[in-house]
Amino acid sequence: MESNTWLTDVQLDAKTITLAPLTHSHIAPLLEAASDGELWNLWFTQVPSVDTIEDYVQEALRQKDEGVALPFVVIEKSTGTVIGSTRFCNADANNHRVEIGYTWYAKRVQKTAVNTESKLLLLTHAFETLNTIAVEFRTSWHNHGSRQAIARLGAKQDGVLRNHQKLRNGGYRDTVVFSIINSEWCAVKAHLHFQLNKPR
Repeated sequence: MESNTWLTDVQLDAKTITLAPLTHSHIAPLLEAASDGELWNLWFTQVPSVDTIEDYVQEALRQKDEGVALPFVVIEKSTGTVIGSTRFCNADANNHRVEIGYTWYAKRVQKTAVNTESKLLLLTHAFETLNTIAVEFRTSWHNHGSRQAIARLGAKQDGVLRNHQKLRNGGYRDTVVFSIINSEWCAVKAHLHFQLNKPR
């Protein structure tokens, strides 16, 4: 299977959000979403700012053209506004593995059902359409909120890659790696549906 034909554009819909393919037309809406909380100031993650948004979108679309990524914008159905971004990345078509990453949301929708709905959509597509054998998640050691959110999905920690990436401030990032494998998907799917349907 050719890597550039495995990932193809798709729109994914849940109760409160839509994941739509990223295009150049989303540059301004993404910047507005990132402005809610000035998310680019989080040193341990990469959220686009006014200075980096064009390169951010261009790089995502370049990876898409190479068949190793499928970037989305997260759209709030009730308002029709872009509230964040996420993507399949580091896709390995030969081994049917993919990573879910580059995920961020406007501050006002953080700690809501948005992330759970988004991950349910992506994981369902990965395991039930792309037939992946494993879905990976990676985050900074210092991004404790992200680590907790990934664990709440039902992903298991595989390990920590020490000095994995150079940072803009001259330091190095330790990357925590999690994954969900295909034999675990049935239980994880039931867990995510339970989380979305339980009284709040």
